[in-house]
Amino acid sequence: MADLRGMTRKQLRALAATVERGSVSGAAQALNVTPPAISIQLKLLEELVGSPLFSREAAAPFAPTEIGAELLGMAQDVERLEARTSERIAALQAGASGSLVFGVVSTGKYLAPYFVAAFGREHPGIRVTLSVGNREDIIRGLERNEYDLTMMGRPPAHIQAESAILGDHPHVLIAPPDHRLAGDSDILAEDLLAERFLAREQGSGTRVLMERFLERIGGGRSFDIVDMGTNETIKQSVMAGLGIAIISAHTSMAEIADGHLITLQVTGLPLVRQWFLLNRADRAPSMAAQKFKAFVLERRAALLPKL
Repeated sequence: MADLRGMTRKQLRALAATVERGSVSGAAQALNVTPPAISIQLKLLEELVGSPLFSREAAAPFAPTEIGAELLGMAQDVERLEARTSERIAALQAGASGSLVFGVVSTGKYLAPYFVAAFGREHPGIRVTLSVGNREDIIRGLERNEYDLTMMGRPPAHIQAESAILGDHPHVLIAPPDHRLAGDSDILAEDLLAERFLAREQGSGTRVLMERFLERIGGGRSFDIVDMGTNETIKQSVMAGLGIAIISAHTSMAEIADGHLITLQVTGLPLVRQWFLLNRADRAPSMAAQKFKAFVLERRAALLPKL
């Protein structure tokens, strides 16, 4: 087994920069050192682990080997840990009594700021950093211990996590106010076959939910589905008449309330799922994270908007 105790940050940074830039000269430029300095660090790291770090294939001479990829992951973890620790030290130096990072899927960005603001009013000494990303981003961050707590719709099955239900997360079918099916209380699957559905990217929780619903009501018939990058793009596109969409009611509640969007009444809708608050089970949460978690769970009924 390789003894990594002699490994240095310089070696890991040289490896990460070389893979990212695709060359020793590019890595040297990124790290503001000479190319020979990068080569020396890479050679020392290879000698330490006793294996090549790069595949050396002509098409991609600096693609990492399996061992190189493991060390690259370690280098990235170290960088994230350093950034997170620096942020927490800065918070403490600024007078905060603690800090935490709260990872939230993009649909949750319409709710999470209210949780953070309410918590901040009662615990002004704890700094909460809100990190928003798509589902894949948040799961990846959870895997890498980037977050103290996360909020999402479906807890990932492959990560051991402590999860608590925050409340209902309904999904509705939105359309522009002048849509041909507006006011129809008996909309059938056949009525929807002629519609264009605007949807988030493949793999998003909302997309999976929509596809399962359409498959169920359509009996295997295909629907016209167009990818859109964000919830905001979907809402604006629906308002412009480009299509309809199944979307989180929390995401669209403001536009529905002011009449810019309506919900279509289809049997089986709304689709009601839950919001979950998660933390990794194999890592003891900090005192700040424990306080935030307890606060949100205690106030969840009041913090979640009434729809």
